Amino acid sequence: MTEIRWAVAHIYSSFNNTIITITDLPGAETIARASGGMVAKSDRDESSPYTAMQMATQLADKLKEREIRGLHVKVKAASGRKSRTTAPGAQAAIRAFGRAGIRIGKIEDVTPMPHDGTKRPGGKRGRRV
Repeated sequence: MTEIRWAVAHIYSSFNNTIITITDLPGAETIARASGGMVAKSDRDESSPYTAMQMATQLADKLKEREIRGLHVKVKAASGRKSRTTAPGAQAAIRAFGRAGIRIGKIEDVTPMPHDGTKRPGGKRGRRV
C-alpha cells in the first residue's frame, strides 16, 4: 500500500472574506493559496459558501497534481473583539475538499481567544442612543 502524503489547510473565515492557504506539515512551505477575491467578482460574495467551495475545488486540483491525498485542517475565525464564530465559508470549504476526493485528517479550531480582551467602545456611561 502506498503512503498517503499529507498537507495542512489553514482556513481563515470571517464574515468579509475567506482565505485558504495550504502548506506542508511543518508549515514552512506554501503549496497553494486562494482567497475570495480571486474567485468572486463582487465584494459581497467573497465570504459566501459557494465561493469557498469553488476555492476548495481549485486547490484540490493543485493538490492532486502534487500527489497530496490527505489534509489536516486548521480553521481560524476573526479574532479580537469581534464574533469568534467562523463564517459559513469554512464548513463549505471542508466539505468541498472531502467531495473532491481529498482525505480529511484532523480538524482543529485555532482561533485566538483573548484572556481579558480590550475595552468595549462607549465610555463610562455606555452608548447613548
